[in-house]
Amino acid sequence: MNSPAVAAAAAPAPFKEIWLISLGHCLTHWYPATFYLLLPIIGKELGLSYTEIGFVMTVQYAVGALTNIPGGIVVDALGHQGRLMATSLFWVGFPYLLMSFTHSYWMLLACMVLIGIGNNLWHPAAISTLGKRFPERKGLALSFHGMGGNLGEALAPLVIGALLTVLSWRMVVVANFVPGVVMASMILLYLGSMNLAPKSGAKKTGEKWTWAGYVAQVKPMLANRSLVLIVLCSFFRSGAQSTLLTFLPLYLANTMGYTPAGVGVALFVLQAVAFASAPLAGYASDRFGRKGVMTTAMVMTAVVTFLMAVAATSTWVIFLIALLGFFMYATRPVIQAWSLEAAPAAIGGTVVGIMFGMQALGAAVSPWAGGAIADAYSLSGTFYFLTGLIVAANIVILFVPAPRGSGQTAKSAA
Repeated sequence: MNSPAVAAAAAPAPFKEIWLISLGHCLTHWYPATFYLLLPIIGKELGLSYTEIGFVMTVQYAVGALTNIPGGIVVDALGHQGRLMATSLFWVGFPYLLMSFTHSYWMLLACMVLIGIGNNLWHPAAISTLGKRFPERKGLALSFHGMGGNLGEALAPLVIGALLTVLSWRMVVVANFVPGVVMASMILLYLGSMNLAPKSGAKKTGEKWTWAGYVAQVKPMLANRSLVLIVLCSFFRSGAQSTLLTFLPLYLANTMGYTPAGVGVALFVLQAVAFASAPLAGYASDRFGRKGVMTTAMVMTAVVTFLMAVAATSTWVIFLIALLGFFMYATRPVIQAWSLEAAPAAIGGTVVGIMFGMQALGAAVSPWAGGAIADAYSLSGTFYFLTGLIVAANIVILFVPAPRGSGQTAKSAA
């Protein structure tokens, strides 16, 4: 049950908060989407193998796996979500600016370490905030947040692909730093005073954040079967997504012969269809339950990924990319809302930190493994590997107990 302070904070939540946080999320995904498009160019310039390219992403996500949980603890303990979101957004963009000075593989890896650290305050702060501010509409609120990420991942390839026709990749990453600074400033201005930490309600409830109290809440959560299985499912799903985003541009450029602009269009298609699937999935999961929506989307993701491996150089690949984006990204708001419901709202940042930490671990291991498979066999073999990851996630979902109140409560309230 939510505390009175949290309930009071949630009641007047204006919808504009969703739009602003979602736009910030757009930028946190804009930068990685830019880098995925630049990877084939940087890899060719530095003479990297597929395994080395995969390891670049492995370094970023491995650092994320180590820093996500501490990031969640910081959010729960300190609050000040608006300031933390602004800091994270600035920190995401700045290492990409440093990348313009990179001339060696080791310098590139150092930049990825910084990116891995900076990106991991955003999700615990933003997702836990939306969960508290919109408790009855978590799935819908988080679907808009996810759409912000999809917007960044959709527009960045188009814009950066066009810029690469007239600018070098180094000039592009310098210019690309500006929107992050602008967005971080807006969030600091409008949300900088936001603080949903328990100590903000100490005068009314007598509660304040303590390490002993925090640990007492976290221990039962770690034994929660539903949360453990949801996090494990997220591990496999994120591994598949990160490998796809790493090697799909390489597949399109090196196997299909696409130009950077053509790759940008294909990546735009992958993300654009998520604008339809994310809110539909979020709304459906609020009304009918998380498990059914999640299972359906993951099964279809596995089927489409397998078809992409079989399709090879067929022109059907673009159509399959659209289907893949529709189903894969539909699962994102559902699994986030599902995880928040498995633990007390007071430690929502920690829940998100744990989930994204495990996602980062999956995303760290999978690109390296996918690169090794591509070097040993072919890029098509990497898509069979992706199919296996999605099937594993589907198996885990079968054992997750249906969450109480997600669909049934919504129905009764309707």
